[in-house]
Amino acid sequence: MSNKNNKLTIWERYLTKEIGIEFKACLYFFAMLFFYCVYRMFQGVFNASMLHMAEMILSCYIIGYMQVYCFKNFDEADNLRTSEWMGIIACTCFYTLLSYFLKWFDQNWWWTLGFMAYVVVMYVCVYFIYKSKRRIDDKQLNEDLRLFQSGHGEVRDGDE
Repeated sequence: MSNKNNKLTIWERYLTKEIGIEFKACLYFFAMLFFYCVYRMFQGVFNASMLHMAEMILSCYIIGYMQVYCFKNFDEADNLRTSEWMGIIACTCFYTLLSYFLKWFDQNWWWTLGFMAYVVVMYVCVYFIYKSKRRIDDKQLNEDLRLFQSGHGEVRDGDE
């Protein structure tokens, strides 16, 4: 935080968004890779295409930027309203089309539709994870404020 007035600088706001995109890309890539590996195992193949993995991680970054800058970070929203569902649907369709045309599931429609459903569930799960995290953070901040106001404020691990 800036020492002048405790407001976030433009750089700090940008960096916060970039870290969020990095985290999302890793989280979504891991979830997608899991589905892809399950598909491969059902095919009797126990290795994965490095090209497909590169395509997946690159798509996670591109869609991460779309989520943050075009769809208002819908997975971190307070509620899933129409605009958030529009973002979920748009990003899910993008992933699904990529998976089909890049042959992640050998253009098998059943696996592609299964992947589409999986991506929707993935987004909803991440939404609830972020919502739970905010609730826990709010409780922790309120407890810290209560301790500070009572004169017994202690610095938590990692705080300075």
